[in-house]
Amino acid sequence: MRVSKEQAAQNHRKIVTAASRLFRERGIGATGVDAITEDAGLTHGAVYSQFGSKEAIAAEAMREALAGSRRLWRRLLERNGRGKAFPAIVARYLSRDHRDSTGTGCVVAALGSEIAKQPERVRDAFTAELAQALDFIAALMPRTSRSRSYEDAIAAFAIMAGALILARAVSDEHLSNRILEATAKRVIDLARSTSVLPGRRSTGRKTLRLGK
Repeated sequence: MRVSKEQAAQNHRKIVTAASRLFRERGIGATGVDAITEDAGLTHGAVYSQFGSKEAIAAEAMREALAGSRRLWRRLLERNGRGKAFPAIVARYLSRDHRDSTGTGCVVAALGSEIAKQPERVRDAFTAELAQALDFIAALMPRTSRSRSYEDAIAAFAIMAGALILARAVSDEHLSNRILEATAKRVIDLARSTSVLPGRRSTGRKTLRLGK
């Protein structure tokens, strides 16, 4: 029986959503196509007709997970305004709710080390989406230099992802909370304290576009 375009699109979303969550919860290597198929409520035939391989599913899941983070950040930008968007993003990222939501949280913190061992197709998808995420953050950094803003975005996100990994790894909840709170405070304070570069004047230009 032929599947309609609408049904095919719905199946596609189900597969990507299931894979994205399961990969973050269990790991890419530990998640088989059987588990994805069952979670999506579809047959093997439906899954393979959409993607053809687990590698293709993983690449799409990486794109969707990181795009989902940017959608959340855009909502925080709209809600808080440009001046307060970065602190809001940091506070949300380094929150207890995010720490405890592995399956729907940051794919970088959940799978960063495993992605490094994945096929090039998966790594390319991850890299492209991460670059857009860094562009988004760079546009919110209080800098006058485009290259400096991007460097600050890289450093800030690396610190945040590392803190989230540590907060999830430790067995002491008090220490976990302190990791989140201390990192959030210092990342936000750092951005505020470096809002003016010595010897530079503001150009009044936007740093980077905020993405789609």
